[in-house]
Amino acid sequence: MHQSLLEAAARKASAYLDGLAERVVRPDPDAVAAVAEFLEALPQHGSDDAAILEQLDRIGSPGSVAMAGPRFFGFVIGGALPITVATNWLSTAWDQNVGTITTPVMSTIEQVALNWLLDLFDLPANCGGSFVTGATVANFTALAAARHAVLKNAGWDVEADGLFGAPPISVITSAETHPSVTKSLGMLGLGRSRVSAVPTDSTGALRIDQLPPIDGPTIICTQVGNVNTGASDPIAAICQRTAGTNAWVHVDGAFGLWLKASPSRRHLVAGLEQADSWATDAHKWLNVPYDSGIAFVRDADALRAAMSISAAYLPVHSEERNPADYTPELSRRARGVDVWAALKSLGRDGVAELIDRHCNQAQRFATGLADAGFEILAPVTMNQVLVAFGSTEQTERTIAALQQDGTCWCGITRWQGRTAMRISVCNWSTTDADVERSIDAMRRAAA
Repeated sequence: MHQSLLEAAARKASAYLDGLAERVVRPDPDAVAAVAEFLEALPQHGSDDAAILEQLDRIGSPGSVAMAGPRFFGFVIGGALPITVATNWLSTAWDQNVGTITTPVMSTIEQVALNWLLDLFDLPANCGGSFVTGATVANFTALAAARHAVLKNAGWDVEADGLFGAPPISVITSAETHPSVTKSLGMLGLGRSRVSAVPTDSTGALRIDQLPPIDGPTIICTQVGNVNTGASDPIAAICQRTAGTNAWVHVDGAFGLWLKASPSRRHLVAGLEQADSWATDAHKWLNVPYDSGIAFVRDADALRAAMSISAAYLPVHSEERNPADYTPELSRRARGVDVWAALKSLGRDGVAELIDRHCNQAQRFATGLADAGFEILAPVTMNQVLVAFGSTEQTERTIAALQQDGTCWCGITRWQGRTAMRISVCNWSTTDADVERSIDAMRRAAA
């Protein structure tokens, strides 16, 4: 039974993936209408497994947005490399809970993947690391370690005694901080609104001359890879300013951290290795399946103090790395296997090629659209392009027409008072031909 069902799923999944390059990106309207089939009461009796799979494929496959395809540019999300889809299926079949050291093979693979990433990003080799669900939880995890460290330095044990009566923590962010950081600060009890937001320059990078004085326990949230422009904060200068203080510098590098893997572009994020913690998404530029966020913390003891738990039924702590000591979850899938497989498949050169290709393709988008008479609103430094097609109404109409056309998919955003279309190039399968085809579709939509 297992074999026939899994073989059928593999055939359907393969057919779906094989069709991505040519299908329209928007979902099929008939399939979207057919979703009403799912709106039923809980069945009294079970259904045939093959019939369930057939229904899911019949409605779900054409009803999905082709986010995994080569012409989805709506968000900074990649597809999934073929090897990572395969390893994801295999590790799902293993059904291992990687929350404890009871799964030594999975734990070892994850540790190898962490070591490779630290090497790739030129981060300290003794950093602590966590495989979590995405950038939001990666930011949360790293900032929990930050909260522990700055309060410990002030003589307070936040894990034992909470925040009631604790020394206040000053939180400094960029005015362009991503909402995932803001949400993480709220979940940590540090507040979404009590932060000091530092103004940014015309590219969206934090202005170092506007950084407030550092006094007492402080957490500074920076970013590499502004979600609209791709700009990066001056992290080296910030770290120099905070040296010798009780300040922790955190980097939200959901996709920008991957620039460190490109010899020709790592200068754009030079100095980020001087920070105290970093967060990124492997399901963005590394193109592994959801969900796959990663947190790195220079002070591994601070990460372990913030995350570790104990119970009579859990394995006793030993010299061997216990994954549950580094993540919010106790139960979780072996998501590090997909990261290991992607890095093993691409190698250092392959990751660099992926980053450089997408940055070059973003530049081609900007050049092609500018040549057509449209306005590029910010310098293109990595894989993000902002374009306006005239007035707000004209830009909105163009985006709507483009999405209806289905050749590619881009979303709307606001940037420094302007309505714009955002192009995010992040999928491993995007070719130069896909870019040219999409530019032509954008011109038609604008016309």
